[in-house]
Amino acid sequence: MNKKQIGDYGEDKACKYLSEKGYDIIERNWRTRTGEIDIISYKDETLVFVEVKTLPNGTYDIIKKELNSQKLKRIIKTSKRFLLNHREYSNSYIRYDVVVIDMPGLEPVYHIKNAFTE
Repeated sequence: MNKKQIGDYGEDKACKYLSEKGYDIIERNWRTRTGEIDIISYKDETLVFVEVKTLPNGTYDIIKKELNSQKLKRIIKTSKRFLLNHREYSNSYIRYDVVVIDMPGLEPVYHIKNAFTE
């Protein structure tokens, strides 16, 4: 599988997992000029912006490298653009999660709630 196929596989698996946990999937791959959010979901009055990392050969160091401060700032900036365009969520709580897929040593779908904040 190429990088895109691996990413799509991971996002599909993450969406299935989140749906099974009661999350409504609102958007996938929501993009602006400045960034992209893999999954935007909603549960219990909380709008959740989800970054998916599919790391079949991954380590904790790779996760840290992949989720550097520049990447997190881009996700936050993109989420603010989503909120500007979707006022219906203006009274929702906001959370940023990370879902790690297929990393050795972790569950096949490892959900880190509130993984980072602004």
